[in-house]
Amino acid sequence: MTPLTSTDTPARTLAPALARALADDLAGRLLLPGDDGFEAASTPWNLAVRQPVAAVVEATDADDVAATVRHARAAGLAVAAQSTGHGASGDVAGTILLRTRALDGVEVDPAGRTARVGAGASWGAVQTAAAPHGLTTLLGSAPGVGAVGYTLGGGLGWFSRAHGLAADHVRSFDVVDARGERATVTAASDPELFWALRGGGGDLAVVTSMEIDLVEVPAFSGGKVVWPATHAGDVLDAFRGVTATAPPELSLWLSRVEAPGGPAVVVLHAAYLGDARAARELLAPFAAVPGTLGPDVDAAVGPVALADVGDITSDPTDPAAGRSRAELLRGIDDAAVARLFTSPVAPLLMLQLRHLGGALADPGAGAGALGAIAEPYLLYAFGLAFEPGLAAAVGHRLEALPAELAATAALRKPATFLAPGESAAAAYDDAALARLRELKRARDPQGTVRGSYPLLP
Repeated sequence: MTPLTSTDTPARTLAPALARALADDLAGRLLLPGDDGFEAASTPWNLAVRQPVAAVVEATDADDVAATVRHARAAGLAVAAQSTGHGASGDVAGTILLRTRALDGVEVDPAGRTARVGAGASWGAVQTAAAPHGLTTLLGSAPGVGAVGYTLGGGLGWFSRAHGLAADHVRSFDVVDARGERATVTAASDPELFWALRGGGGDLAVVTSMEIDLVEVPAFSGGKVVWPATHAGDVLDAFRGVTATAPPELSLWLSRVEAPGGPAVVVLHAAYLGDARAARELLAPFAAVPGTLGPDVDAAVGPVALADVGDITSDPTDPAAGRSRAELLRGIDDAAVARLFTSPVAPLLMLQLRHLGGALADPGAGAGALGAIAEPYLLYAFGLAFEPGLAAAVGHRLEALPAELAATAALRKPATFLAPGESAAAAYDDAALARLRELKRARDPQGTVRGSYPLLP
């Protein structure tokens, strides 16, 4: 795994004539290195990732997106679209960074149970608009993540066990293609590109908005329970038992957390598409583990408003520097998994097991590029990287994980869990990867559109 930070300088710069022509065609703003605001505009949410881009365009609408792509194509440059930068890889040297944050419109149709979502809208904004109607999006745990970027990578979150990937619920994409032309992509209008955009990442077209299906939720409950790390083995045993028979409406994430200056703890996060009483009954094996730090299972698990799904994990909302790695697991009976969860995780901040399965494993459900996810668990590891020594130590620890998990890891992961230094090839099976690469060569032979994880090596 290569460092997240980079000392590279932009491989290309915008010629003055190109800069003037592009700026004249924009309703938004063009920023060049040295301009006031350039550093802030080119910095992603993950502060450990440096983006040595040639320019930043802050688009105000889809016309700005199209103009940027046309000018970049004519100049032989690439365009990298980005809303928040939660999934930034740093592989953008010399590109024009296209910030889509202003394209943040959200329109909910309660009767049709759909929403039209702009490229700059966060899941929190979409969820806030849908929740008053008893509807939910298929968001992840962090409301601040961009909805479109998350969906292009597949989108695996709290409700995926019951309803599959977020990408499986897209009706249409409004895009700007590699020639700078606008189009609406549906299963009928362009089935190959529609398949690819649902989980194939952002390397094929710039998405300006999407229409998605929403899910009706009569009741929702969840909560967080914390134990000292000395109880890690017992909590992991309960996790194994509950997840072996859990209905798809129940999603559980188990974390071992060692925050600087704090005690080592084990944390259970639970989300249930149903009432709190039923959730507590399903979680009864956890209630038998004593010594909770704070509310026990019965007190911690209760009704949760759909607009407050993010409160279950309370993920950080402010930009931060971190490094991560994820691996799909064929099971958690392997001794290595138990050892990881019952041993100190430093210099990492967290190791997390997420229960998958359910609709994710249904071969008929994964109609997009990622396909079905047969593996029942995902391991997610994260460490802080706010100074070079810590970043290096975290990186070395993350690099060691695949070898430790060799007996149970599938050595692949959903596209939204790719980390800087990894390749798109780690997210797809051979057939899907070949299909995606063939489409990239056919639709964008110049490489004008640059996703966070390019399809071609």
